Amino acid sequence: MRNKRLIQRMVWGYILLIGFAILQVLLVYVNVFRDQSFTIFELVFSTGCLAALLLGFLVPTGVSAVCIFVYMVAYLVWFTSYAEVNVLSFSWLWLPPANMTAAAFIKAGLIRNKRLMERLEELQRRNPEVDLNTSLGNKEAFAETLVKQSNLANRYSDTYNFCLAMFKIEFLPMVQESLGSQGYARLLVSLSEGIQKQIRYEDYKFGLDQGRFIVLLPMTNHEYLKALTDRIKNALMDTSFQDRTGRELKLVIRAGALVFTKEQFSKYENAEAVISALERNTETDLIGEYI
Repeated sequence: MRNKRLIQRMVWGYILLIGFAILQVLLVYVNVFRDQSFTIFELVFSTGCLAALLLGFLVPTGVSAVCIFVYMVAYLVWFTSYAEVNVLSFSWLWLPPANMTAAAFIKAGLIRNKRLMERLEELQRRNPEVDLNTSLGNKEAFAETLVKQSNLANRYSDTYNFCLAMFKIEFLPMVQESLGSQGYARLLVSLSEGIQKQIRYEDYKFGLDQGRFIVLLPMTNHEYLKALTDRIKNALMDTSFQDRTGRELKLVIRAGALVFTKEQFSKYENAEAVISALERNTETDLIGEYI
């Protein structure tokens, strides 16, 4: 929302800047048409109006405000004492300040946008393995978390354990075709939100390619794992979503799970093997212990 407001402000700044530039050129044309002349003095002031744009971009906002105040006071004194009153000379009272203000406005928006992008990049560097739109970890994040959790479960096997569950969209090509790329991206966001509503804050969720989702559930009793996976699966299939034609999308979700066992500890170093085991279990909605 904040980024959208910044973009809107910059758009309005560009609109004002273009409008002032068009108006300035139009006034010059009107003055030339009326007087059939364009003096060196008028050329200098018209060029000064354009220079105000550059000055507004280069100097700080506070300096721009001081320059505008000094210019308007000095010009008013000159205008009332010496200037020939016409459309062009009157426009020079407010066109340079307007140009400088619009340029400073756009510059401020660019600076804010740059800072926002820097913060996002910093966040991406700190946590590069989480999609900012869906808040789903990727395969690298899953592999890293899997190693950490398996080491904890192996070291404190008497008191610590975890389970894994995969949820897979069936008939994925048909789903993608009916939704289109943008619709499918929105569906992934909705499914991620649906998963989050069914799990705890301390649980982990990951999104892989081919419509696959994995949740890692620390300290979860395997006796309740079947009920939990069924609840999440049913919640995902009940997601209300429309395809490109406006019809209700009917999702089919497969689920499979694994329970960590100390005897299988060495195999948890291979994330691909764990993913393959989970995917095999989705074929029969199975909860297994072996990879």
